[in-house]
Amino acid sequence: MTSDASHRPAPPAPLHVLGALALELRGDAAVARHALSQAQVGPLADLIARDLAGFAPQAAALELVVVGAHYDPVEVLRPGWPLHHELDQLAARAPGRREAEGRIVAFGAHEDRLPGTLPPSPDFAGGPLRLVPFLLGGDPDIAARVGDAFETSLLERGMAGADTALAAQEAFGLQVEHARYLTVHDLAAMMAMQYEHAGLAPLWPILETALLQPDGEEWLDAPPEPLIHYADGEARIAMFSPPAWHARYAPEAPCDSDDCRAQLNRRYQHFEARLRQIAAVLGAHGVPVTFVHCEDGEQARDQL
Repeated sequence: MTSDASHRPAPPAPLHVLGALALELRGDAAVARHALSQAQVGPLADLIARDLAGFAPQAAALELVVVGAHYDPVEVLRPGWPLHHELDQLAARAPGRREAEGRIVAFGAHEDRLPGTLPPSPDFAGGPLRLVPFLLGGDPDIAARVGDAFETSLLERGMAGADTALAAQEAFGLQVEHARYLTVHDLAAMMAMQYEHAGLAPLWPILETALLQPDGEEWLDAPPEPLIHYADGEARIAMFSPPAWHARYAPEAPCDSDDCRAQLNRRYQHFEARLRQIAAVLGAHGVPVTFVHCEDGEQARDQL
């Protein structure tokens, strides 16, 4: 059984700087708008450009591409960086010279609809951290220097200007507690810590490989966790029959009494719940998931 996942896009060229304006929201305050009109996004994009140039002055010489929408981290942290890829593709078709120094391209909604695949998914609305993606590109040497500067400094000193935070708050109709800039690598590091606190640390090497080395390979083979093999751009998860699960995860249990069998059944149900949780997290990050039925607990790796 395979999850419904779209074809992974090619990532933007390596010498683009991929990042986001991260908006940490206050409590359960309502969010009025998930997308801005073309007229609304322009002033916010100008403020973002100013802030980024404050962190690395040469950023002002690069093209800035921004979308007037906010997303959950799982929509940004996906193999191939599809949101940033879409921004890159749309900017390439925008009027004006692509190589123009300091050009700002801001995409907003027309008749309440964002272009291309930019509309945020309602499935991931309501989280406490929302991201406004941006893309910087242009001269490769300048982009490389700006990228290096951002990677070494944004996480520590990347707070957005007070007027930028206020502009985002008013434009989107939400309550901003903090606003800061992050590269996609900063965001990945932040998510790794959050998943560790949520008890999902064993899954992170799989996700990290999918994000940063999508053509790479990684295993999660650490009982009592599910067995997962990431390769060829997909995560293959072993689905064990009860006897196969028993052989792999509880070989010491004799299963010779009703109490023992009941305990094993509860453990098996917990295992299945964990498997569903992990598959859901992978799917939310756009990682294709294939479930592989395994009848032999000892030979499961060979089947993946």
